[in-house]
Amino acid sequence: MSLKQPLDSQELDDLTALLQKVHDYSGLAHKADIAQIAPNLTALPDGWHPNGDDTAAIPGNDGYTLLAMEGLLTAFVAEDPWFAGWCSVMVNVSDIAAMGGRPQAIVNALWSHDPDSAALIAKGMREAADTFRIPIVGGHTNLRSNQPQLAVGILGHAQRLLSSFAARPGQRLVAAIDLRGDYQKPYLNWNAATTAPAERLRGDIELLPEIAEKSLAIAAKDISQAGLLGTTLMLMESSGVGMRIDLESIPKPAGVAWSDWLCTFPSFGYLLTTSHENLPLLLERFHGRGITAVQIGEVTATQQLWVENHDDRQLFHDLSTTLLTGLGHPTASIPQQEL
Repeated sequence: MSLKQPLDSQELDDLTALLQKVHDYSGLAHKADIAQIAPNLTALPDGWHPNGDDTAAIPGNDGYTLLAMEGLLTAFVAEDPWFAGWCSVMVNVSDIAAMGGRPQAIVNALWSHDPDSAALIAKGMREAADTFRIPIVGGHTNLRSNQPQLAVGILGHAQRLLSSFAARPGQRLVAAIDLRGDYQKPYLNWNAATTAPAERLRGDIELLPEIAEKSLAIAAKDISQAGLLGTTLMLMESSGVGMRIDLESIPKPAGVAWSDWLCTFPSFGYLLTTSHENLPLLLERFHGRGITAVQIGEVTATQQLWVENHDDRQLFHDLSTTLLTGLGHPTASIPQQEL
């Protein structure tokens, strides 16, 4: 069965223009802000996982303690407080899963000037935490702020890591996205979560640690506000590799414009790399739960991201000339068991 999507010929008359639009619109600017902070990060202890992945990964006697935090855009929190609260939990759960881990506990920092809005934010967080069966164990609240602000931190554990520092040339690039949803307007947030059965969502998230523990994938990253291509760049930068992507192979809902979809943040969306031998088993894991997963490209030895559509081949970004986050591939600091 072919999973390729019919292309919008009007959009793709000029692939260069499409990619430029995506480059300008996607959340790459927010990711590039990291480069201003990266030089101030202190050196980590020997054997620790490097900075720049979806979570920190602190080695222990039984795998890794995972630690992450997400801050939400102020406008988003103000305009849709319940959904912002829900998403604040969901995106942290996705970060833990992308590392091959299972979430354990959540804390939050909630600031607002409106008690009713704050209550909706807290309600969204609680309902998402209940859905994923994760306790909210503390945080900080301020209801005397001049604007709503929300940040959520999460603790998790992984027995074996999936890491965006582990991609190597020759591996297959897979996109796994739950297309059973719709946009939560006005933003390009593809919501396949809030109306889905809680049991199904928990089972879907459990796929990632199972895949890590069975070594069916090597590297992974959840598709963020930077969109699919922007997230690919971050994966490339961490691993010091390049990517070649076949645009037509990317899973996409019918009726959604490519310029929108390539900038979309899906509630369940991951990029993974795997070997040729494990590719069928990896795809089968996702297909068995109704999640669309396909090979969309390959890992290359360059630091360039090329996007192809039939005979047209365009460069989206060249990391060898323009860094994104500044958190590149520190080979010597990656424990050998992660490679």
